Amino acid sequence: MTGVAPALPPIAHPRGLAWGAAALLLCALVLSPVVALLFAAGDGSGAGAGGAALWPHLVAHVLPQALRDTALLLAGVGVLVVVLGAGSAWLVAAYDFPGRRLLEAGLLLPMAVPTYIVAFAYLDLMHPIGPVQTTLRDLLGYARPRDFVLPEIRSLPGCILLLGFVLYPYVYLPTRALFLMQAANLIEAARMLGRRPSATFLRVALPMARPAIALGASLALMEALNDIGAAEFLGVRTLTVQVYATWVNRSDLAGAAQIALVMLVAVVALVALERWARAGRGFSSGAQRPRRLARQRLRGLRAAAALALGLVPVAVGFAIPATYLVQAALRRVWRSGLPETILAEIGHTLLYAGAATVIAAALGFVVAAGPRLVARRWGEALIRVASLGYALPGAILAIGLLGPLAWADATLSAGTTRLFGVAPALIGLGTGGALVTAYLVRFLAVSIGTCEAGLARVPRSLPDAGRMLGRGPGATLWRVQLPLAWPAVLSGALLVFVDCVKELPATLLLRPLNVETLATHLYGEAARGTYEDGTVAALLIVAVGLVPVVILLRLGTPRREAGAEPADQRLTRPRPSP
Repeated sequence: MTGVAPALPPIAHPRGLAWGAAALLLCALVLSPVVALLFAAGDGSGAGAGGAALWPHLVAHVLPQALRDTALLLAGVGVLVVVLGAGSAWLVAAYDFPGRRLLEAGLLLPMAVPTYIVAFAYLDLMHPIGPVQTTLRDLLGYARPRDFVLPEIRSLPGCILLLGFVLYPYVYLPTRALFLMQAANLIEAARMLGRRPSATFLRVALPMARPAIALGASLALMEALNDIGAAEFLGVRTLTVQVYATWVNRSDLAGAAQIALVMLVAVVALVALERWARAGRGFSSGAQRPRRLARQRLRGLRAAAALALGLVPVAVGFAIPATYLVQAALRRVWRSGLPETILAEIGHTLLYAGAATVIAAALGFVVAAGPRLVARRWGEALIRVASLGYALPGAILAIGLLGPLAWADATLSAGTTRLFGVAPALIGLGTGGALVTAYLVRFLAVSIGTCEAGLARVPRSLPDAGRMLGRGPGATLWRVQLPLAWPAVLSGALLVFVDCVKELPATLLLRPLNVETLATHLYGEAARGTYEDGTVAALLIVAVGLVPVVILLRLGTPRREAGAEPADQRLTRPRPSP
């Protein structure tokens, strides 16, 4: 038997055609929000003036401030995540000091806290009569709040600061992996040539890390652009906030769609910038098994300073808001018991996030299996298109889905009325189906990425053997490949579930009437200024968000010998670039 692998099944195979058709339908669902946005923005389907009449008003009164705030926010967050992420990655990769391993793990913790929860916590902590300023006035001897007031956190600089300290792990993870596994030879050569540590970092390590930094920064900026809670809480009128205000407060779909199209242009610009920053900047090692970077030992004051410096982003991005949430939630439960609606909100959150997770896990496996069922070129194209939904911020996705869901309801109603004489209840707009659809489109890329990675590790000889025994592509996939790739499918489902629980913009815009989830309950309490009443919901969301971080930490502990693959290379959050 020759060593040449058998050819993939041709696309003309009937079962391959069936799977390909299913994947094409899924791609149409992913692309439908963008197409619907174009129609909604142009035909003025919202209430009030037509789309053409709305555009001059938006250009004159809405977009200037929204574009300015969004651009400044993205620029500030981009600089901060690069400085914090690359700096902390270099600190733990290049130096050894007491507490380094604990710091290495702790730097991941801000990933567990959504941006709007951090803003929620600091708004109460930094309030003029909150605990921080009250304590400072007592220590300094000021009697009245107006005698001593810190700079207002409800501002653009405050929003940049908080988002940067929460989103820097997107840069920290890939950059640390690159420093540890790929840059060792050149960095150690620079040290042998007498370069100072600062020069080694700036002239050798940082340029080599440019692809990893660009990837991480683009993901962080996507999250910042998608944010609605933190920006609105802190008084920053970004494009996302304007989309929500235009649709919910003014019931103006055409205006919201037009602002969403401007956001879409910003998304395309971010993706193009990330591709340009990574182009031609790859780095490969000549060794088959590259050595890990040898860390320099720090002692005394230098070691204490390194640990203190590394703990700053952990404290600001996780420890301080998490401590506040625990104390405030316990105080709320002790005084008034659990919120009356919390059990219903937990049920709604689990219902919608769970339904989207099950569907995304199944469809992600189907799409990832495409190259093994149809021609490779077609299968990979389907994977790329089906993964585009993650690049759409939740506000864009929600506005774009309104048209397709309304069309689906109208078509179903007309069909059933013609056949049975009875119009069914809505299954799209105003129901949980709309929210589940938004979750599915937005986070399907996460499931596809993990399933694709799991299937790539299944030897091709096994499914080929199944086909030689007379099994079709579907049966081979179900009985051979799925059992072997099951851990990857399960990890992808877990990540999808966590993302669904934390998602705020799409949930705010598409949730059924009189239905609250944990995220929307927290948003409502913050909007009313009743922060303590929202801490229980916030704490539950953070607890769910800790699950993937704990998995990352556990996978990083078993092997510590030289050359062992780091956790952030074995399991990193699959967020494919469109």
